[in-house]
Amino acid sequence: MKQVNDRYGRCCWLLWLLWGCLSMQAQDRLPSSLAPSNPFRDCDTLVGYWQRSDTLSCPSFLLPASFLQMGSNELDDNTHALNPFWEKLRLLRADANTDTVRVVHVGDSHVRGHIFPRTTGEAMQATFGALSYVDMGINGAFCTTFTRPDRIQAVARLHPDLIVLSLGTNESHNRRYDPALHRQQLDDLMRLIRQQLPDVPVLLTTPPGSYESVRRQRRRRSYHVNPRTALTVQTILRYAADHDVAVWNLYGVAGGEQRACLNWQEAGLMRPDHVHYLPDGYRLQGEWLFQALVRGYNRYVQDVCL
Repeated sequence: MKQVNDRYGRCCWLLWLLWGCLSMQAQDRLPSSLAPSNPFRDCDTLVGYWQRSDTLSCPSFLLPASFLQMGSNELDDNTHALNPFWEKLRLLRADANTDTVRVVHVGDSHVRGHIFPRTTGEAMQATFGALSYVDMGINGAFCTTFTRPDRIQAVARLHPDLIVLSLGTNESHNRRYDPALHRQQLDDLMRLIRQQLPDVPVLLTTPPGSYESVRRQRRRRSYHVNPRTALTVQTILRYAADHDVAVWNLYGVAGGEQRACLNWQEAGLMRPDHVHYLPDGYRLQGEWLFQALVRGYNRYVQDVCL
């Protein structure tokens, strides 16, 4: 009887061991390394889990110590109006686009001086390769200066993939500045651009800030912050929001109504007229625009395949 019980016990132990082995084989094997639960689809190899390999290192620049209370350097493009431009840049970096990507930067004397747009353009070319960055500035230009078919046709002949519009300083120096009239002028210019270049994204920028001069009898000329710059900036920002146009707030980046003009002036980056800038001032503006463009591009390539 004892022999039967021992044999029965050994059989039960063998059956239990066999069941345990089969259970372990049926279970999914643990991966050798963890992977994201929702990996990107049709994308390049990931660096880590959340950064794509075609994102760029965001450039940083040494600022004068006097720059205080600066704003965030980001493009405002909530409706993704710049996505066609970002996609062309992405394909260019992936060697999947053999066409040159073209940017045309239109504006007033800040653009006419070349340093601001060319700083941005040279950095873009060094980063993306086959990219053309052309500036078309006119001294003293208003929105109405470019609201002419021949001038927009000149832009169209360059076959741009992006148009950057940097206007507003001269509007702000009109002592009878009217925000409603400025909005109408912006709308007229944008309508003309849409008629000739319906599929080309546009990036508006705000003016950097300026002073206006006052000269009293037998006294030296004095300068104070132009109070209409902030109104002009708000007009541009509201127009962009209402019409789904991308915008870069240079005025806000530099310190806005409280600090923009003070930052530029205390850093010694403005010319004696307190409206235009020394070369280092324009170079800094160009570097900031490049930084904002890189951040916008990175957001696009990180989100495009989610």
